[in-house]
Amino acid sequence: MGKTAPVTSRRALLRALTATPIAVSATVASPWGEALADLHDHYGDSPAALVRTKAGRSLSRFRYHNAESFNWGLEHGLYDNDGGEMLYRSGIVAQLALSSHLLDVGFADEWNARHIRLDVAKSLAYANATGFGHECPDMVRLASILSPYWKWGHAHRIDAPPPDNGGFTVGEVRPLLRALLDRVHDVTGHRRPNGWRREQQEARS
Repeated sequence: MGKTAPVTSRRALLRALTATPIAVSATVASPWGEALADLHDHYGDSPAALVRTKAGRSLSRFRYHNAESFNWGLEHGLYDNDGGEMLYRSGIVAQLALSSHLLDVGFADEWNARHIRLDVAKSLAYANATGFGHECPDMVRLASILSPYWKWGHAHRIDAPPPDNGGFTVGEVRPLLRALLDRVHDVTGHRRPNGWRREQQEARS
């Protein structure tokens, strides 16, 4: 699964981001500024102003719970016989989960919608640049395969050759998504959805 990096710098910045918007550029004196400036340059994105709000925190929790909800079907084998649908749902889970982190550290949802859209790999890059600390090579590779995840939707697979799935099987994808969701839970501190433990036991039975 790879290793996860410590999140000390992330947590140290959260209180400051609650008080004052920070337009991220190469001049920002923070552990995240240089990494984010590099990503802005790489993708040609306008700088993001990071500021934490109660509304953003609430939306972050909602996205995490939605990610767990969508993952329920994957963990219970509802899409085992349709590889395309399995990857489409996986893209939704991953994007919701990563969006939860980005909202929690202060990215505006409007900025995410304009610049990241359905690109899971890009979400993961921005998340890791802001203290997410999920440096898992297999997740990086899966995120690339999923991006943009609309291509795995049924309507886009009817008359087109199937996209490259990178050889991923559902048995490989499930633990990667579980590790991603667990990481979001750890770094954001969001509580698990109601009934989560019971559902996990059912999925393993």
